Amino acid sequence: MKPFDFKFHAKAQAVTLFSALMCSHGSVWAQPKTQTGNDSAGETGKYNVLFIVADDLNCDLGCFDDPIVKTPNLDKLRSNAVRFNNNYCQYPFSGPSRASFLTGYTPERTGVMNLVANFRDNLPAAVTLPELFKKNGYFTARVGKVFHAGVPNDIGKPGKDDPQSWMDTFNPIGIDKTQEDKVINYTPQRPLGSALCFMMTEGSDDEHTDAIGANIACSLIKEHKDQPFFIAMGFYRPHSPYVAPKKYFDLYPMEQITLPEVPEDDWDNKPLYERFTDPLNWGVPADKLKEAKCAYYASISFMDAQIGKLLDTLEQEGLSEKTIVVFCSDNGYNLGQHGMWKKQALFEHTTRVPLIISVPGVTVGEGKTSRVVELLDIYPTLAEICGLKHTPRDLDGQSLLPLLKDTEAPWEGAAYSLVLRVANPTLTYMKKGERAMGRSIRVDRYRYTEWDEGAKGGELYDYVADPNEFNNLYNNPKYKKLQEELRTKLHAKYK
Repeated sequence: MKPFDFKFHAKAQAVTLFSALMCSHGSVWAQPKTQTGNDSAGETGKYNVLFIVADDLNCDLGCFDDPIVKTPNLDKLRSNAVRFNNNYCQYPFSGPSRASFLTGYTPERTGVMNLVANFRDNLPAAVTLPELFKKNGYFTARVGKVFHAGVPNDIGKPGKDDPQSWMDTFNPIGIDKTQEDKVINYTPQRPLGSALCFMMTEGSDDEHTDAIGANIACSLIKEHKDQPFFIAMGFYRPHSPYVAPKKYFDLYPMEQITLPEVPEDDWDNKPLYERFTDPLNWGVPADKLKEAKCAYYASISFMDAQIGKLLDTLEQEGLSEKTIVVFCSDNGYNLGQHGMWKKQALFEHTTRVPLIISVPGVTVGEGKTSRVVELLDIYPTLAEICGLKHTPRDLDGQSLLPLLKDTEAPWEGAAYSLVLRVANPTLTYMKKGERAMGRSIRVDRYRYTEWDEGAKGGELYDYVADPNEFNNLYNNPKYKKLQEELRTKLHAKYK
């Protein structure tokens, strides 16, 4: 029987043993040789693609120069890649964001603005990014969460997957799900997946869902190394519950964990509709907030270790010089900024997401750019680099290939994000049935945001003078011209 004649719905222990035997556990990412052109794509003339998606990951990462969070394997990936320092999601929430960047269309076009909607209902003929590779003769496979899946409820299940995008799919499940009764929850009034909750385990990496998934992806790389492939590895971490083995918690002594500064009058100059965390910090005391933040960081380092397996497998199989590696997250994440936690807000920490792209023969050495880009740009970028036929002509993003070749290349870029705020029992400032649409534009220096086209307030921040968004310049007479320019661009985009 071939290794993947079954779908890994077995018990976690059996799957862990199988996948552990099928994949090595190294973490060395060798330096590709300096090359130009498509020679690095090998005899087939086609690049492979390893597409890695994290869940609820902000840019608090060593590979993005964070001094605390340890990501040694992403650091190695970055050594021959371009790091996009100003990359933004189109909706800071998993379902809408993933439907957007995987179809190449804005949330307004997909119609997905919650965790229930399916983009196929509005765009039945849409060709997703993996589906386009499939139509071009690539083997396509999904492991874990790529399209939306609830965490932790959908771990081990397909969630809102798009079956026609893939030739094979795998839904790993480990002790982070099967032992979730051991999770510590500091906000029990909230569902587990949106609570401040965590679990430190005594077991090995390979007992966890993301490690099991990485091992499966390693085996897929080995099995399909002689044909062009698009393999998507979707990690469930660091989404809450923040779960990792103890050794990753040990990387972050509590004395190193701090909470961001929040002025007492911070919300005096901001629209309440921007507030997702109500009450601020959910009323959890500082010591417990720090424990949750430590757990979030631990789950990041655990995920990074699993990425090391993937990169090492590419090197061992002689594929590192013909495989494009893309690493991104679906949305950013607040860790106490403005007294807020998680996502679903239009601040910098929730909309800015990591993006690293490595293209053999193109991204030689460590590169970084401050140009403003979007997750929407991933689809046209990969389609262009790989020369895919029948690429949709109406994609909403633009190819990043010029910036991959030259990080200082001229670039006309702005990022657009939105949030539909819907009244619920946790938002005490909203009336029953009330809704508010927040739309935001981010340019090189500024962010401009409107709630219900300004009827429910607005925001304007200068990130050079005010990187922490303490001073809202909305309707400030000194910024009248700038505000009108950004307003015009924002309205032109969504109308």
